[in-house]
Amino acid sequence: MFTAIVDLESGNLHSAVKAFERVTRETRSEKVAIVSDPRDLTQASRIVLPGDGSFPNCMGALSRQTDLFETMAELVKKDGRPFLGICIGMQLLASKGHEFHAVSGLDWIPGEVEKIRPDDQQLKVPHMGWNDLIIDHPHAVIDGIDKGDHAYFVHSYQFRTAEPRHCIAHVDYGGAVTAIVAHDNLVGTQFHPEKSQKTGLRLIANFLQWSP
Repeated sequence: MFTAIVDLESGNLHSAVKAFERVTRETRSEKVAIVSDPRDLTQASRIVLPGDGSFPNCMGALSRQTDLFETMAELVKKDGRPFLGICIGMQLLASKGHEFHAVSGLDWIPGEVEKIRPDDQQLKVPHMGWNDLIIDHPHAVIDGIDKGDHAYFVHSYQFRTAEPRHCIAHVDYGGAVTAIVAHDNLVGTQFHPEKSQKTGLRLIANFLQWSP
């Protein structure tokens, strides 16, 4: 068994792989592998979906890979294998995205992805750079991560969960912006853990040990 990082050909894949490989070496966790074949995916004990670019493009790429899409859905939703979505991979968990035009998401965590609109007009969008996390609800994947620990963000849209309990951490960027979502065996980070130094590596290590 291994941790599968799903290849949607959406960029940012190899930096995520390197971060996971570093953590697996340091924690002696199971190996990590890039996967694009649904037959390989069935052997994975946990699944990571990174994404870069736009919500419609990433959802379209996933939808076009029908066998991979259906296999991932069965493993995650029916078998309950731990799942981590990163950046757009996290946003795809939503019911719908509104980037450019309305597009249906996976609908695994109810909510919608909307444009960030800071209260402070001096704040620029995209939201880019380091921000301190504010923890809303305890969760195994953020064990050891405290209020004020910072993470690296690059995004113009945010996931607004339908139920507040599904947002376990946010940041303040002219208002609350969702940083981490979680529900059952699903977790997602808007920030890039592979670029978030100590905070990101801790979250990856927690995910690799997580048994929901």
